[in-house]
Amino acid sequence: METILNLPIENKIFYAVLVFSWTVYLWEAYLAYRQRRIYRLTMHVPQELGKIMDTDTFEKSRLYQLDKSNFSFWSGLYSETEGTLILLFGGIPFVWKVAGTVTARFGLGPEYEIFQSLSFLILATLFSAFTGLPWSIYNTFVIEEKHGFNQQTLGFFLKDAVKKFIVTQCILLPVTSLLLYIIKIGGDFFFIYAWLFTLGVSLVLVTIYADYIAPLFDKFTPLPEGELKEEIESMSKSISFPLTKVYVVEGSKRSSHSNAYFYGFFKNKRIVLFDTLLEDYSPLNKDGEPETDTLTEDKSKLKNKKQGCNNPEVLAVLGHELGHWKLGHTVKNIVISQMNSFLCFFLFAVLIGQKELFMAFGFYNSQPTLIGLMIIFQFIFSPYNEVLSFCLTVLSRRFEFQADSFARGMGRASELCSALIKLNKDNLGFPVADWLFSMWHYSHPPLLERLRALGSTKQD
Repeated sequence: METILNLPIENKIFYAVLVFSWTVYLWEAYLAYRQRRIYRLTMHVPQELGKIMDTDTFEKSRLYQLDKSNFSFWSGLYSETEGTLILLFGGIPFVWKVAGTVTARFGLGPEYEIFQSLSFLILATLFSAFTGLPWSIYNTFVIEEKHGFNQQTLGFFLKDAVKKFIVTQCILLPVTSLLLYIIKIGGDFFFIYAWLFTLGVSLVLVTIYADYIAPLFDKFTPLPEGELKEEIESMSKSISFPLTKVYVVEGSKRSSHSNAYFYGFFKNKRIVLFDTLLEDYSPLNKDGEPETDTLTEDKSKLKNKKQGCNNPEVLAVLGHELGHWKLGHTVKNIVISQMNSFLCFFLFAVLIGQKELFMAFGFYNSQPTLIGLMIIFQFIFSPYNEVLSFCLTVLSRRFEFQADSFARGMGRASELCSALIKLNKDNLGFPVADWLFSMWHYSHPPLLERLRALGSTKQD
């Protein structure tokens, strides 16, 4: 203990970061172990689930989640080991030095820190992309393929990965360069300008994402005129939701998982529905249609296994999503996010001048701003980030219950129950969870808790 206390402050910081990182990893691994035991030992459908889940679906979901949990263990162990080795062997200052060599080839010396920072970012993201690619391929083409979710070819997957990398760089590099420039010229109150800049960027990205970025990867088409569109517009009007467009996204080209969301500010809201959510639009249902009308019993079984929800269930799901808007959850999340962002930039301004922080990670002769951002936001704030993440998870579960209650208040409780059960089956969600694992990780309440709340007469 005395030896540790006598270490230089930079060494204490370095070892504290490593110890905390492994502490968090071991805690997460312990929680995952508890949940894996549930997957392994819960072999039969619990009595209270007998009416909503058949034995075959229960077993499929159990095996799917067990495979995902095992994969998560090994990928998490690799990630933690990789991060530790990078820190121990000075990977960050090494890449910074290589970035400096690259910029020097273009006649740019150390005084051109922003250009060196951009070079560092490109190298770091390339490294991350290449080391993460085998894990992503395995997850998509082994686990997701094995359980019937993957709809991609290898060529489509690799093309998509390259496209994502390029689009990410097109956004990341100019935003980072402007942020570094603002910090450099902002004076004593640079943290206010930096926060305002990131606020503006986040609002712009939220506004343009579904119109200009997401269509680069998926096909968005307006929901055709018909009963569903009319009922969505009517429901939106009934709660004064300023709906302007409803899109269907061709998510089935990637995966059979389903989703729905809305976006936009002020009087320009749009709703996006995955085609896999819509029973009448999912190509997966068309692929599964029988070729002959031989056995009525077989047709009945096939019909019950259709992907997605019928129109009343889709409206119930949208009632839940619109509940988030009506109850101010979206605004509350933005406010919390921006308060946290402002606090972090303020603390960054306080800590950026501490040279010991840079020395702890191998920067003895320079204090690059980008490296300071990485050290402080990623490593020094990690205990705070863990606590904040848990609090936001708890808050998210509360918001989900409130949104369910809102849909129930619209008279759509039974349809929402039916939709939740269908979506749980379609996505092979396992309905039994370890209490500690679910408390720490689940941003949405477990299925049974939501069904009980929806069936209760007590208002949230």
